[in-house]
Amino acid sequence: MDNKDYQICKNCVMDTSDSKIIFDEEGVCEHCTNFYNNIQNTWKTALNSSREKKLKNIAAEIKKKGKVNKYDCIIGISGGTDSSYMLHYIVTELKLRPLVFHVDGGWNSKSAVSNIHNMVNALNIDLHVKVIDWEEMRLLQLAYFKSGISNIDTPQDQAFIATLYHYANKNNIKYIFNGGNISTENVRMPLEWMYFTTDLRLLKDIVMKYIGRPLKKFELSSALYHKFHLRFFRGIKVIKALDYIPYVKEDAIKLLKSKYDFESFENKHTESSFTKFYEGYWLPKRFGFDTRKLTYSSHIVTGQMTREEAIKKLNEPALTQLEIEKEFDFVAKKLRISTNDLKAYLNTPIKTYKDFKNISNIFKLATIAFKLFKADTSGTRR
Repeated sequence: MDNKDYQICKNCVMDTSDSKIIFDEEGVCEHCTNFYNNIQNTWKTALNSSREKKLKNIAAEIKKKGKVNKYDCIIGISGGTDSSYMLHYIVTELKLRPLVFHVDGGWNSKSAVSNIHNMVNALNIDLHVKVIDWEEMRLLQLAYFKSGISNIDTPQDQAFIATLYHYANKNNIKYIFNGGNISTENVRMPLEWMYFTTDLRLLKDIVMKYIGRPLKKFELSSALYHKFHLRFFRGIKVIKALDYIPYVKEDAIKLLKSKYDFESFENKHTESSFTKFYEGYWLPKRFGFDTRKLTYSSHIVTGQMTREEAIKKLNEPALTQLEIEKEFDFVAKKLRISTNDLKAYLNTPIKTYKDFKNISNIFKLATIAFKLFKADTSGTRR
């Protein structure tokens, strides 16, 4: 990108590293405009607790329908702040009986594991851990490195999505709590940064090109399966509890630390050691995409951070040089390749989802349909 073409939003920190970004005549980006026009009222009503009554009514319905079951709902937890605070809230405030579901994709950080166990022990609730077959995860991860595309965290995302939804469906659990939220995620991921991880046509094309055989043990879930089939034919509902309550990230961290000896993370999603490497180094180095801009911009428009604070943070790399070298060695060792071989993938030809079989047109139509029916369209890339 030529410097003369560079532009940064006057209100947040999104810029032309999102090549499709649109600015108004005052230099404010479409992400900010979308928040102020379409999202802010929901955020404000959650912040002043007026939506909390609705959540409590939902909880009452869940209790009523699940009273004969051991668990009345299921919650996926990563060990990060969002899902951890949600778990605290639905147990201590809503008095629900969730099964805590964690997917071990092979990249758990020690802090994430500690956070999860501290919480389930303190709250005296059950934890189910699904361990992903490492050999297939390793092969799939390497296939994505070889593909040259940007969203090489798809294997983890697929594992997290598919195993949770399949488990809920198999065990007839009708309510799934999801940690997605307006507070920290109202600026959507640009498509060129991270294409839909639930496009199974693309995933299977990469698998056949770079592994040469179908996956045998790795569970998969398409957006059609978990957003249409489970919702409309199996009656499974996904609830984003954090969008109904006052959720301010720093306040949540303080509470979690005081009650559960919680270990916080510098950046979003870095409870996974691979995502820390991927978002902290690989994406910005190879593609020029810094996902901190999304998080910080979300914090700016919700008043949790100033633009000046965000710019100051962005002027520093997400990882130090020492951390980068350490992460390279760790990831390479896990994948059973040399560090030099891993670094060589940095210089392979850059490709996009358009270079592989995909169903992007179907996603476009589905997004329009969801909007017409006022359904939830968030999280389809994860």
